[in-house]
Amino acid sequence: MLDLDQVSVVLDGARVLDSVSAKVESASWLGLVGPNGAGKTTLLRAVVGLVAYEGEISIAGLNPLELGRREIARLVAYVPQRPVLPPAMTVIDYILLGRSAYHSYLGAETKRDRSVVSTVLGRLDLTRLANRRLGQISGGEAQRAVLGRALAQEAPVLVMDEPTSSLDLGHGQRILELTDELRREHSLTILCALHDLTLAAQYADELLVLAHGSVAMSGRAQEVLTAEHIGAIFDASVEVLEGSDGIVVAPSRQRSKVMSDARRSGGPLGARGIGLKATGEVR
Repeated sequence: MLDLDQVSVVLDGARVLDSVSAKVESASWLGLVGPNGAGKTTLLRAVVGLVAYEGEISIAGLNPLELGRREIARLVAYVPQRPVLPPAMTVIDYILLGRSAYHSYLGAETKRDRSVVSTVLGRLDLTRLANRRLGQISGGEAQRAVLGRALAQEAPVLVMDEPTSSLDLGHGQRILELTDELRREHSLTILCALHDLTLAAQYADELLVLAHGSVAMSGRAQEVLTAEHIGAIFDASVEVLEGSDGIVVAPSRQRSKVMSDARRSGGPLGARGIGLKATGEVR
């Protein structure tokens, strides 16, 4: 359904993506992970046609460079990390924007548009908030509205950039569970960047790991997310555990030798090191 072949992106003279290749099968979920600055958002923006790229991208066998914006919008929907949410716009009008690919710029909404949006509102538990302004709803409700606008496009491919980054644990889980339910119900193909490695492991069928703009590795979570790999790619100290729904990546404290030496010199942070006497009295 979605094929990337040697995709590269240059921004302001810097190569931020270098020869990235991947394949996302129909109705499957590919998780995109990697450290900050690895190129995840740039790759997603290339897929939805928001940045110029070298290489080839194919969506449902079609080349997006040969399509118009409306045709692309019917193929791929995008949930950005930082969506623009006009505070005075109502939830229903915002979600209706997802139907713009199906009528002219100045065309009025059709009966079909209203039907699709009504279904989306109900599925996302937003019906009661339909006429509420975006500036008057919570962060979790706003994120559901952003997802609703994307779903209203009825595109077979859904691209999501850190959809849980601004949400608490419970709201984040509900967004991902709902997305996965909709994937199964409507055979959606999902490409989703997630910073939480545990969530990425539990929801994605396979993972693509980016580092410094290139593919570091790919495969199933059990193959990719080992403590050794995570340590090398993320410069992080973790424990990888087996959970009931897949692997769990748990951070472990990384105590430096400097801190250990400081503690041995006296006081919790080293009395001499921070200008305190061992009694805690300020000098």
